[in-house]
Amino acid sequence: MSAAAQHRRPRTSRLVRKLAVAGTGAAVLALPLIGATSASAATPPLQTATTLGYSNTLDGWIRASLAVMAEHGIPGSYDGIYRNVIRESSGNPYAINLWDSNAAAGTPSKGLLQVIDPTFNAYHVANTSWDPYDPVANITAACNYAAQRYGSIDNVFGAY
Repeated sequence: MSAAAQHRRPRTSRLVRKLAVAGTGAAVLALPLIGATSASAATPPLQTATTLGYSNTLDGWIRASLAVMAEHGIPGSYDGIYRNVIRESSGNPYAINLWDSNAAAGTPSKGLLQVIDPTFNAYHVANTSWDPYDPVANITAACNYAAQRYGSIDNVFGAY
């Protein structure tokens, strides 16, 4: 048998090889799509009073915030949060201060604990809403700020 005859492969094996390469290429292209679908399914829902099993009231917002704070090691108590919420907004999650120096500078204080947007964004806690009017997000970000600045929201007895 000649050398040329020994290395010659039948056409069917060439076709099989081409199909295998094409199939592998399609699978590689599909992997990011499959991965993106399963990764998005694993994204936890936003932590709100209702998703955490609490009522959509001031009591529920504080309790939900305390649960999120506990997950992130942020100190604070129900009484400390309640005292500051009542002083800052009277419990109105849509309260906005349009008259103080922050408002005059273009960044009014918002929400239950009257947080300005730069502070809210800097101290935002993962898996809470990015809306400063969201009660749990507002309380949790404000308590995170108070913890860094004063040791705890419990140490805040006036505007902060």
